[in-house]
Amino acid sequence: MNDKTKNVKRQNDHDEEFSAQDFEDTYGSSEVLERVIKELIVDIGEDPARQGLVRTPERVARAYRFLTKGYNEDIDDLINDAIFNETYSEIVIVKDIDFFSLCEHHLLPFYGKCHVGYIPNNKIIGLSKIPRIVEMFSRRLQVQERLTTQIGETLEKVLEPQGVAVVTEARHLCMMMRGVEKQNSIASASCMTGVFRSNDKTRSEFLRLINGRLT
Repeated sequence: MNDKTKNVKRQNDHDEEFSAQDFEDTYGSSEVLERVIKELIVDIGEDPARQGLVRTPERVARAYRFLTKGYNEDIDDLINDAIFNETYSEIVIVKDIDFFSLCEHHLLPFYGKCHVGYIPNNKIIGLSKIPRIVEMFSRRLQVQERLTTQIGETLEKVLEPQGVAVVTEARHLCMMMRGVEKQNSIASASCMTGVFRSNDKTRSEFLRLINGRLT
């Protein structure tokens, strides 16, 4: 198997098919996490030696390493020089980007859609890099407000555009399966810079476009 095939396999089968060494090389050691999860199982009154739980510390540790892999990613490596000179000066939008993150208060998931727009200032970014930026920041312990801002501020920094607009919509399991137990609530957050903040018409056009559907 060549290196490229290995990398694809790692992307597709990260949880069950990685060797322990492959997983550690990619996401870091899980030894401490495994020990903590085993202690958690004991603390809640279960038997970590029970058949269904024997490998649970390993599985959960691997899951958390993957779900927080954004800490090990670098924005410059991620963008990989995919910024190009271009005189286009209308709104560029990538919408309905799925994301999954972990609430830093309860370590429970929140998930939803992210909509990103910007108006270039003689520079554009490869479109696939926008979902990758969303992925990098969502794979960390987060609050939705900070996640939204980090995405917007990163695009502002690397592109120096006329403006950036980011809207996230998410369901939070910390308020669906515990606490207030409101299963149908959706939280929204936004980050607007440049002309999206200063110009009502431009901001309204972005919001109209992300709420519309192609026919």
